[in-house]
Amino acid sequence: MNPELEKKLLHYTGKAIADFNMIAHGDRLMVCLSGGKDSFTLLWLLRKLQQRAKISFEILSFTLDQAQPGWDDSALKNWLDTHSVSHIILTRDTYSIVTDKIPEGKTYCGLCSRLRRGIIYRYAEEHRFNKIALGHHRDDLIRTLMMSILYNGEIRSMPPKLLSDNRKHVVIRPLAYCQEQDIAAFAKSMAFPIIPCNLCGSQENLMRQKITKVINELAQENPKVPSNILHALSSIKPSQLMDKTFWDFKGLEKQQLVFE
Repeated sequence: MNPELEKKLLHYTGKAIADFNMIAHGDRLMVCLSGGKDSFTLLWLLRKLQQRAKISFEILSFTLDQAQPGWDDSALKNWLDTHSVSHIILTRDTYSIVTDKIPEGKTYCGLCSRLRRGIIYRYAEEHRFNKIALGHHRDDLIRTLMMSILYNGEIRSMPPKLLSDNRKHVVIRPLAYCQEQDIAAFAKSMAFPIIPCNLCGSQENLMRQKITKVINELAQENPKVPSNILHALSSIKPSQLMDKTFWDFKGLEKQQLVFE
């Protein structure tokens, strides 16, 4: 345990929850525990905040066993039981689907995440959980923005709070202000029983790894680069861009003041 690091993470998690009104009294919160450092940290921090909060809300830890070879959740189950965490571990073989559909050497992440998201949404709806909490942190948000710009030609990222397309689910990301390096150090100090994801980890030259390297190199020259990218997500100037849905370029002259 690192008390100072926990205090810092609790501060930024609480700030994100307050800034984006993520949790309200009576919420039934499904925290997606993948077995990684981020989701373990998220679950720990939310339970700490639950104990301190003036409002009442429920927490369920939800883990999806995707039937990857070598998956072993025995230590995770023991940790959940030891800490008296209400939990469910659901087994669905998405691994076979992904490896069958995606050629070897290609990125599995897209299809894997879509299948996983569908299962999560379905479980939340069937069991009446009105909020789904994911462990994406600050660096996930800024990397996704840069990937979208460079590889997809779009300015988009992961919002801290999202209403799903079918308007049935609210997804929250309470770690939106937390740095990955702090989460990694905290998870190590807590000795969380991490379950590695080997499906994507064995594939080299993934776009996200390239973007991470670029941002890290820029941050070595200017430490404010990551926080500046995050700030850019909340400081959009549509009139300074090229999106015609936000700015009437053809009608600009009609709005021009004529000086006589």
